Amino acid sequence: MWDVAVKILFTTTEAVPFCKTGGLGDVCGSLPLELARLGHEPVVILPAFRQTFHCGRPIESTNIRFEVPIGRKTVAGTLLRSSLPGEEVPVYLVHQPQYFDRPELYRENGHDYKDNCERFVFFCRAVLEAIQLLDLKTELVHCHDWPAGLVPAYLKTELAGVPPFDAIRSLMTIHNIAYQGNFWHWDMELTGIDWKYFNWRQMEFYGNLSFLKSGIAFADALTTVSPRYAQEIQHSPLGCGLEGILQHRHDDLCGIINGVDYNEWNPAIDSHLGGNNYSVRNFGDGKRACKAALQQEMKLPQTADVPLVAMIGRLADQKGFDLVARIIPERVANSPAQWVVLGTGEPQYHELFSKLAAEHPEKVAVRLGFSNELAHRIEAGADIFLMPSRYEPCGLNQLYSLKYGTVPVVHATGGLADSITDTNDETLAAGTANGFSFDTYNVTALADALDRACGAFHDRPLWEQLMRTGMQQDWSWNHSAREYERLYARTLNRAAILAR
Repeated sequence: MWDVAVKILFTTTEAVPFCKTGGLGDVCGSLPLELARLGHEPVVILPAFRQTFHCGRPIESTNIRFEVPIGRKTVAGTLLRSSLPGEEVPVYLVHQPQYFDRPELYRENGHDYKDNCERFVFFCRAVLEAIQLLDLKTELVHCHDWPAGLVPAYLKTELAGVPPFDAIRSLMTIHNIAYQGNFWHWDMELTGIDWKYFNWRQMEFYGNLSFLKSGIAFADALTTVSPRYAQEIQHSPLGCGLEGILQHRHDDLCGIINGVDYNEWNPAIDSHLGGNNYSVRNFGDGKRACKAALQQEMKLPQTADVPLVAMIGRLADQKGFDLVARIIPERVANSPAQWVVLGTGEPQYHELFSKLAAEHPEKVAVRLGFSNELAHRIEAGADIFLMPSRYEPCGLNQLYSLKYGTVPVVHATGGLADSITDTNDETLAAGTANGFSFDTYNVTALADALDRACGAFHDRPLWEQLMRTGMQQDWSWNHSAREYERLYARTLNRAAILAR
């Protein structure tokens, strides 16, 4: 542990329990709490979206009002105050109903809000106003994804040499590089930043203004959510056009895999399991009971000796469902395995799984929706968790699966490659095997990985070794937070050296 407390400002649009659309919300709701436990002083700031007022946390006024320039006009906002559960991490919300009191965070009915550039220019400027108005004494701003991308840019342009901002360092975390915040070039006027920075090295991206590229160009340090993804995004196609600037900033980029909140995802204490709790020391009876209960809930035959394969998440090509769609009809018809699917997504996959469930109700159960409670019961009751994503910056379900003794089958990309060690003679002997993976993204490779997993299921000593290895691994936020702690220290120390 670094023995100096750091004042860190998390700049984000999502943080559980206030609002969430994906893994970003989990990170920014959990990592600050872990950093506080390590002795640091994190603060979270996010927009006061409509959802935040229904999160169950108390929200109060600070009586602080501010105004910021947006292009040629001035827009006012106020700051509200709350905290993350546990009370030790303050949360400030940027209240501006015209921008943030909307049904969704970024888009509605499948289309981005047309004024997203203006909305998040306002948010980034509001963050910098809050640092001064709240006297936060921030040392490092940890910016998350494109909506926060202009904060490092303002620190290095308009606010360069201006106290207290000249002493603040910035870290930019890329959660999914496919989402970049690219806007019409004339929207540069809204930022107020000098047009000289609208160039191919800094803020311009194929003729457009790019929030994410701006953050990458100006931040003091860069991270993404797994070591493998940090390598992948430096090359096409996973760099999504930003591979050049990321190669240029290679020395400032690292990958830190997201953690799991084991207070929430832990079969030993999970309140959603109907009392069938278990741990690595006694998983046999508990796991069997959870499987039988899941089969009953999903109206599948309660059979212990066939593998139960689960998939949870967005039913989309990116998640590998294009491959699954090509192998599952034949497997359902000719294999005794059972399948449970939970999620929503593209219409063709809704149709495919609904049809399979209707034709083979004894083998396929589908819930087209999302239920956190059911997700927990699926993780506990399934034998195999299938996650063949085309790309996956980090992934969380494979980490949940390991803790629950549910053996993952994954495509070796991003965080899936960093967390799942394929089962073979060498890894079994080393005691590191915890799942099955395939390198080449095609039907043959996926089918082979599934066949190996289903075959291993029937070798009980082997299967229990895989379960035990996964359940004993530590993918907690404590581990990830200590890596961030070391990165914060390097970033601040390097800045101090350069300032001498």
